[in-house]
Amino acid sequence: MAQIQTVGVPREIKTAEGRVSLTPDGVREFERMGTEVFVETGAGEGASISDSDYIAAGATIVPTAADAWSQQMVVKVKEPKTEEFGFLRPDLTLFTYLHLAAYPEVAKALLSAGTTAFAYETVQTADGKLPLLAPMSEVAGRLAPQMGAQFLERHRGGRGVLMGGVPGVMPAKVVVLGAGNVGWSAARIAAGMEAEVTVIDRDLDRLRYLDQIYTGRLTTMASNRGSIERSIADADLVIGAVLVAGGRAPVVVSEDMVKSMKPGAVIVDVAVDQGGCIETTRETTHTDPVYSIHGVVHYAVGNMPGAVPHTSTYALANATLPYHVQLARLGVQQVVATDSALTAGLNTYRGMVTHYLVATDLGLPFTSPTEALSA
Repeated sequence: MAQIQTVGVPREIKTAEGRVSLTPDGVREFERMGTEVFVETGAGEGASISDSDYIAAGATIVPTAADAWSQQMVVKVKEPKTEEFGFLRPDLTLFTYLHLAAYPEVAKALLSAGTTAFAYETVQTADGKLPLLAPMSEVAGRLAPQMGAQFLERHRGGRGVLMGGVPGVMPAKVVVLGAGNVGWSAARIAAGMEAEVTVIDRDLDRLRYLDQIYTGRLTTMASNRGSIERSIADADLVIGAVLVAGGRAPVVVSEDMVKSMKPGAVIVDVAVDQGGCIETTRETTHTDPVYSIHGVVHYAVGNMPGAVPHTSTYALANATLPYHVQLARLGVQQVVATDSALTAGLNTYRGMVTHYLVATDLGLPFTSPTEALSA
C-alpha cells in the first residue's frame, strides 16, 4: 500500500472519555507530508482543544463520526465501542489502544470486518520497551494513589485512613503489585504522600533499581503467593499494576486473598483494561467507579487517564505521533517490511490475528504479519 492520503479523528464515545488521538501539532505534521486530516466536530473538547484550533492547523472539521471513520486511516484513543463496529471495513487501517485479550468482542468485530488494526499497547522496540503504552501507564500510575486516597475516606466507603497519617498515627499501608511503569509511578506518588509503600515484583533487578533510587522511602519484596498474601492482608490500599504486553493480565490476587483484607480497604486495579490482576475485578467507569466485594472497595475504571484528558492527550500524542506519521507515510506493507516496532503493533489483518499473545489469549490461530500480508 502506498502512502495513506487521509486520516480520520473521531470523537471518543467511551464513558467519560475526554481524550483525543491527535493534537493540532499532529495535524500540521500530517499536512506537511500531504496527508489530509478530518476531525469530527467536538472531538477535542474534553482535552480543551477547539474545532478552530484544528482548523488553524489545517484540518477539516466533519459533522459526524461516519465522516471521520470513512478515511483511509483512523487514529483513536480507545478501542471501538459496539456503536462503532459498523464503521469497520476491509480497507480501513485503525490505530488505537485495543487490549483485545480483555475485549474479545472487539477482536471479533475487527476480524469479521477484515480491518487492519494496530494497537498502541503492543508496539514494541527492539529493547523490549512499549513506547506507546508508557505515557498512559505513567498517568494511570500517578492517578492510582490519588484515587485510592479518595476512596479510603470514610464517607466514600473506605476505612477512614489518611494516606500520610499524622504525628503519632501510622500512615496508610500501600501495596503495589508490579514494578513497571504503572507500579513505579504509583509507588513514587504514594511515597510522596508519605504512605508506607511496599512494591512487589518478580524482577529482582527492577526491585534493586527501585531500592537504589527510593532508598528509605519504600520497601521492595520478591513476588510469590506467600509474600502477596501477607502483604495485602495488612494493606489499606492495594494497587494492581501487573502487565503482560498484549496478553491478558495474570490474576495474582485471588478472591480468598480479598476476603482476608481489612474492611474498608481499597483496591485500585490499573490492569483492568487487560482483564485485571485481581480475581474480583470487573470494569467500572468514571461515572460509577467503585463497588464493594467482601467489604473491600474496588476501583477498576478501564480508562483511568481519561480523568485528566488534557494532560493525557498531550502525553499520548507526544508518543504516538511519530508512529502515526510513519504508518501513514509508508503504508502497511512497507511498515511490515521495514519497521519491527510498528509490526509488533499489528494485531489483525484481513481476518487474521497477527500478534501471538493476542491469538493465544483469544484461543484463535496466529498468523505472522509477514505471512498475513503475503497470503
